[in-house]
Amino acid sequence: QVQLVESGGGLVQAGDSLRLSCAASGRTFSGYAMAWFRQAPGKEREFVGGISRSGGSTYYTNFVKGRFTISRDNAKNTVYLRMNSLKPEDTAVYYCAANRDGNYYPGSSYDYWGQGTQVTVSS
Repeated sequence: QVQLVESGGGLVQAGDSLRLSCAASGRTFSGYAMAWFRQAPGKEREFVGGISRSGGSTYYTNFVKGRFTISRDNAKNTVYLRMNSLKPEDTAVYYCAANRDGNYYPGSSYDYWGQGTQVTVSS
């Protein structure tokens, strides 16, 4: 069992940066690939990006490439989402998710989810 808790969300202005954290419980964090998703009001949840178990590989959806960076610290059981050059359209609840099979792509099946953290970007 893995419990995920996101933090770091808030209200920022367009162009600002923000770093989200996702802290995982348990001693098997390094056994899970991790991903970030987001859901804007009235829209479906969408994949943002993912990271391999070791942190050596990442995958991003096109609309965040070059602006967002995912990293992880397995010693701290934490995965991060660094967001630069934020836009109003990045406003959403951001969720982290864990995959026990090591997959971190949009179509992968995720076993555990956090409760989400709100990010609001004003224009």
